[in-house]
Amino acid sequence: MSSHPVTFHPAAAAAAIPVIVADAWSVEDIAALFDLPFNDLLFRAQQVHRENFDPTEVELATLLSIKTGGCSEDCGYCPQSAHHEAGVTAQKILPLESVLDAARQAKESGATRFCMGAAWREPKDRDLEHVEEMVRGVKALGLETCATLGMLGEGQAEKLKDAGLDYYNHNLDTAPEFYNNIISTREYQDRIDTLGRVRGAGIKVCCGGIVGLGESRLQRAGLIAQLANLDPYPESVPVNNLVQVEGTPLHGIDQIDPFEFVRTIAVARITMPKARVRLSAGRRQMGEAIQALCFLAGANSIFYGDKLLTTGNPEVEQDQALLTKLGLRPLGKKVDAHCDGSDK
Repeated sequence: MSSHPVTFHPAAAAAAIPVIVADAWSVEDIAALFDLPFNDLLFRAQQVHRENFDPTEVELATLLSIKTGGCSEDCGYCPQSAHHEAGVTAQKILPLESVLDAARQAKESGATRFCMGAAWREPKDRDLEHVEEMVRGVKALGLETCATLGMLGEGQAEKLKDAGLDYYNHNLDTAPEFYNNIISTREYQDRIDTLGRVRGAGIKVCCGGIVGLGESRLQRAGLIAQLANLDPYPESVPVNNLVQVEGTPLHGIDQIDPFEFVRTIAVARITMPKARVRLSAGRRQMGEAIQALCFLAGANSIFYGDKLLTTGNPEVEQDQALLTKLGLRPLGKKVDAHCDGSDK
């Protein structure tokens, strides 16, 4: 089985943006990583992690829904889809000051990146003007800025770049051969085209996927192959554990084994050694022990705060306590020379 190299849209190709390194990581090679004994896989991932990062640092990112619900996409996992009856009420875009208040609170709690998400298939230019204002305001607070707004059209990524956007999130979600089981309103190539526009504008890429959608291990390997073979691979790789929401088509399916999720983190770390691998959705149901194994496997970023777009997340105090237990510290926080344990 090949790694299914993805062709780039002609319009983006005209901009001479490299997208895929042909077969740099084959699906077979990545599947072999998944098949390693658990301890051997984590040992290898930890070695790679230490070669590229301070193993005691964890990036804290906060995600705010700036426009909730009413999305025309039919993603089977998403309660914000207008196709599903999942109890999410559609809301208009938030006012600027509400977003800036949330960003200030995030910064005070220790977050260094602030992500703004909107439930759009693709933003209209009039919507983008509001987002540009938000990006400028959040940037002025001294935070890294990230946005996830759906597909981007010609010129939209450049407008976000001019406003000061640092990262754009657009996930591949799953392997290309499993994609149509989850979504019918958007093609896989649409996602690749948006990533090309983001790269072409000089914005860093945040791109990952969701596990626990009913995919096989080989299909998880296929997702990692797609991500790792992007040229360059994403600077941030969020790995989401499906949060099943009643009213969505994927509610009630068999959940992924927690150790398989840890394996996915480890394989992402090995294949994308310099990326920030983020524990994203689904941390609430993991428990502290599995989260600790994920950090050991090379995760070094988390979404921080009591809510993601529409689903719950561990409380800030719980996260702070867990990081302290594990001897981890937020990115950018200096080590206190008087608290190194030497007085114990």
